[in-house]
Amino acid sequence: MDLIFATNNRHKIDEIAPLLPAPIRLITLAEAGIHQDIPEPHDTLEANAREKSTVIHRLTGRSCFSEDTGLEVDALNGAPGVKTARYAGENAGAADNIRLLLSNLQGEKNRKARFRTVISLILNEKEYLFEGICEGRISENPSGAKGFGYDPIFIPDGADKPFAEMPLEEKQVFSHRRKATDQLVDFLLSEATKL
Repeated sequence: MDLIFATNNRHKIDEIAPLLPAPIRLITLAEAGIHQDIPEPHDTLEANAREKSTVIHRLTGRSCFSEDTGLEVDALNGAPGVKTARYAGENAGAADNIRLLLSNLQGEKNRKARFRTVISLILNEKEYLFEGICEGRISENPSGAKGFGYDPIFIPDGADKPFAEMPLEEKQVFSHRRKATDQLVDFLLSEATKL
């Protein structure tokens, strides 16, 4: 079963590809001959994930999936949320986003936060949604060089260090993206048995 992953984010490909068992083959946008960025104009993770999978399905006619992930911080009323990648502005990088988030949390005792991933799968002309959540907290200072995005300041519940200090195998134990992908895989394998 070939599935196009509707993302240009190499980090996300590297996290999800190892989680897919042999019958499922991940095809990147580059491998599918698509080199455009797909906008994320909506105000929910679900709608942005749907936008990406729908655009790629329309372009290719093939089964595909996409994901959108947000960091939701309780003390900031769920921000950055859907604006996670663009929190400090359209052209801001991860370090800018982290700086702004820590600045907005300065003096705040409640550091509770979660990563939430929504996957949109289009298979046989139907859409299916899967969600993975990782509860945790925001640290006072960035630490570690692994991972990407907010990984230097997000400590998952049950751990004593941020994602950016964990090798990928350890991060996958907690990962929101893995939880959503596991649901996707279970669904695909159950569908394959019906063929």
